[in-house]
Amino acid sequence: MATVKDILDCVQAFAPTYMKESWDKVGLNCGHLDAPVTKVMIALDPFEAVCKEAKELGAQLLVTHHALIWQPGFVTDETVWGRNTLYLIENRIAHINAHTNLDCAPGGVNDTLAQTLGLTNISVISPAGTDEEGRDYGLLRQGEVMEQSLDCFMATVKEKLGCPGLRYVNCGKPVHKVAVGGGACAGFLQQAVGAGCDTFVTADVRYNQFWDARDLGINLIDAGHFHTENPVCAVLAETISKAFPEITVIISKNHTDTMNYC
Repeated sequence: MATVKDILDCVQAFAPTYMKESWDKVGLNCGHLDAPVTKVMIALDPFEAVCKEAKELGAQLLVTHHALIWQPGFVTDETVWGRNTLYLIENRIAHINAHTNLDCAPGGVNDTLAQTLGLTNISVISPAGTDEEGRDYGLLRQGEVMEQSLDCFMATVKEKLGCPGLRYVNCGKPVHKVAVGGGACAGFLQQAVGAGCDTFVTADVRYNQFWDARDLGINLIDAGHFHTENPVCAVLAETISKAFPEITVIISKNHTDTMNYC
């Protein structure tokens, strides 16, 4: 029978830990490595509703993109993350996360985002290195779409990602060469410009970054942290299912974006 360690090895073979940012914490957040696993739940975040859903469905392992424990401290019921950690431990549910390593990995968050948006000729912007197969890895991706208006492209972004709304800057250029960085990648705007992209799709854009984009002459689209990263959950599920066909792998149905639009 597969164990937590077997699945951890599978996830880290897909998104090796050497690809993560130096500050990041990835891997086994809680649980026993030798615990047997017959059912896995996949979600973007290990929030309360997801943890409870994992228990209700009888999962022994929760695999997410974001970490359970972000900062040092005592694991008590005085913090949200402490309560979630205690809940998983008390219910014998292990937790694994792959964060910036999954962002950077070939086939990970940003390749998935680029493919979901229909980009072609996808490549890594400013590769951080190559993996054992000689493939570039790094944070941002670039690719191409048939030249179109920004309005037309944004309609595609909303449809493909299921976004309820977009924040954007229109610099007056048509869309053809697109950079993508799921989640909080707006700080890499200069890399997108340096790569010759006319459009950048990301999330968590700050006020001044919208102005920077206008001044730099690049269309900037904020499609939301959840919506730009959530497509990778299906990739994680498929990766684990292929490696362990005897295991039931479920994508959370309770986890959605907490932000609302009116």
